[in-house]
Amino acid sequence: MAIAALAIYVGWAAGAFGWRSYAQWRATGDAGFRAVGLRPGSVQWWVRVAFTGAILIGAAGPVAALSGLEPVAALDHPAARIAGTVVAVTGTLATFAAQAAMGASWRIGVDESERTDLVTDGPFALARNPIFTAMIVTAVGLAAMTPNPVSLTGLVLTVAAIELQVRAVEEPYLHRTHGRHYLTYASRVGRFLPRVGRLPNP
Repeated sequence: MAIAALAIYVGWAAGAFGWRSYAQWRATGDAGFRAVGLRPGSVQWWVRVAFTGAILIGAAGPVAALSGLEPVAALDHPAARIAGTVVAVTGTLATFAAQAAMGASWRIGVDESERTDLVTDGPFALARNPIFTAMIVTAVGLAAMTPNPVSLTGLVLTVAAIELQVRAVEEPYLHRTHGRHYLTYASRVGRFLPRVGRLPNP
C-alpha cells in the first residue's frame, strides 16, 4: 500500500503543480506562480514555508512506510487503507478538475497588485476553495493508506497551511480586490464545504 500511496502522491504533485503550471503557461503565457520574492517573515512567506514542509513530509510518509516505520495501530486497518486509496484518488482528480475550473484566474500564491476574475461557478458555486478542499481530501486519503506518524504530521501541516493561506492571505486579498461582490459571494457559499464557513454580508 505504501508504493500505491507514493505513486498517487507523485501523480497528484506532478499534475497539480507541474502539469497545471505548464497548461497555464501554454494557454496564457503565464505559469501562474506568485510564490517568489516574498518578504521573509510575512504571512504569505510563512504560509509558503508551511506548504513546502507539508509537501516534503507528505512524500516522506509513504517513504517512511517503505523503510519500515510502523503505522499507528489504532488507525491501521485493511478497510481503512482501501477506503484511503479511493479517497486519495478522488481527491487527486477533484484537485485537477477544480484547478481547470479556475481557467485563466488560477494562481499559486497571491500578488497584491494583481486583479483576476472572481470565479463563482462550477465547483466554486459549492465551495469558495474547492482546490484546497480536494487537496485536504487527498491528504486524508494518503494518511489513511500509510497511517504512520510522518504521514499524520504531514496531514496536520497541510490542513494548517491551507487554513492560514485561505483565512490570512486569500480572503483579505479577495475582499480588498472585489469588495462587496466577494462579500456577497462569500455570504452564500461556504469556505471549504457547502454552506459551512460563510462570511457575514454587512
